[in-house]
Amino acid sequence: MKRRPGSVSLGLALFLAAMSCWSAALAEEKRAYPNMSKSADIVIKRGYSPEALKCIECHAKETPGIVAGWKEGRMAHAGVSCYDCHVVDASSPMASQCKGLKGTRIFTSPMVSPKTCARCHPTEVDQFSKSGHAKLASAPVVEKKKFKNLIYELEGGTFAGVPGESKLRLATRQSGCQMCHGAEVQLGPDRKPTNDSWPGGIGMRYPDGGVGNCVVCHNRHQFKISEARKPEACAKCHLGPDHPDIEIYYESSHGQIFLTDGENWKWDSAPDAWEPGDYTAPTCATCHMSGIGELNTTHNVNERLHWDLVHPKSVVRSGARGDGEKGRRLMRKVCANCHSTLHIDNHFAKLDRAVELYNFYFDKATAMIDTLKAKRLLKADPWKDPAQELHYYLWHHTGRRARHGAAMDGPDYAHWHGFFQIFQVYKDIEDIYNYRLKHNEIEELSPVMSTGPL
Repeated sequence: MKRRPGSVSLGLALFLAAMSCWSAALAEEKRAYPNMSKSADIVIKRGYSPEALKCIECHAKETPGIVAGWKEGRMAHAGVSCYDCHVVDASSPMASQCKGLKGTRIFTSPMVSPKTCARCHPTEVDQFSKSGHAKLASAPVVEKKKFKNLIYELEGGTFAGVPGESKLRLATRQSGCQMCHGAEVQLGPDRKPTNDSWPGGIGMRYPDGGVGNCVVCHNRHQFKISEARKPEACAKCHLGPDHPDIEIYYESSHGQIFLTDGENWKWDSAPDAWEPGDYTAPTCATCHMSGIGELNTTHNVNERLHWDLVHPKSVVRSGARGDGEKGRRLMRKVCANCHSTLHIDNHFAKLDRAVELYNFYFDKATAMIDTLKAKRLLKADPWKDPAQELHYYLWHHTGRRARHGAAMDGPDYAHWHGFFQIFQVYKDIEDIYNYRLKHNEIEELSPVMSTGPL
């Protein structure tokens, strides 16, 4: 039988196409939610082990506030006790014993790392670990040499005479940076955290290798989902002169509606079931994390972001900071639940123009700084050099306010606290630049005497 030309390649193509569809179907099946109706047994067991009951009874006397909070929370309703989260293996680097456990083989840790949370919430912890709230958050405190110099040498007062071995040098890190960014937990001889390294913020790094801090948003020991959905959960760290996100939100139309009607909203719907109708305007969680429309809940706050609005120059997110192109598509889907395509298009056109204008100012100011550096017309200490100080405030304070204000519809922060100050800071840098080039010298005193433009 004579084989027709092309019949082999056609057959192979059909076979590969069939295999591709089959593989896609398998992958889809793996992604699908479990069908509980096909399970032979769905058994919910109530009650606590004798060991767990002893913990509860003892702590009801020793720390009644903790037990009272836990009893009001969903953990208690689900039968999850202190024993389930705080007991660790004897070989754990964090294993210690309270006075009630002395002489037993039970070891606990006052710290609960995400590795423990992942036993029941693996998806949430996996998403969180890929976000800017995990390792990236604590990197400035734990890894970055220039930030360590800022924290210990400058803010810690070493330059002014605080002894290098003094714990006073830790004060600003422990009371400020660590409480939002997190830190690396150090252990004492009793395997409990030292009094300067715990507790801390969202990017905490634990001795068991866990990175993150779920209780920053879901405060212990009630772990309320409603609490994490309210903008105040984010306001703990997203405020102030460098990233006034809560202030911008309150100024926006979304924030106005929240402030007016938020107390009447339904805050405790199940994950992926909290939809418009439960609320009449989005909060931070709605846009960045919640399941809405066809989007599932995510604990990766980078997933729906396009621009990097935090660092000196704004670029489309990539690599560890997310996929900016995908982020824009996902955020548009959030907006589409309440806004027309025209409204969405115009919002992002406005944001993109604001970012590009900021980048224009930043590039020009940076070019002036680079020229002064090449001509040896910068001071060695940037915090005594007005050109370098102003350049810092340009991106870290005014620039962030302008960009975040444009992104979240806060006109006062985009304008008066943002671009209105950007052009003035730029002009001051320009005057210093021209003076130094004209006289080939650096002026003696810094005119930047405040903590920067507000």
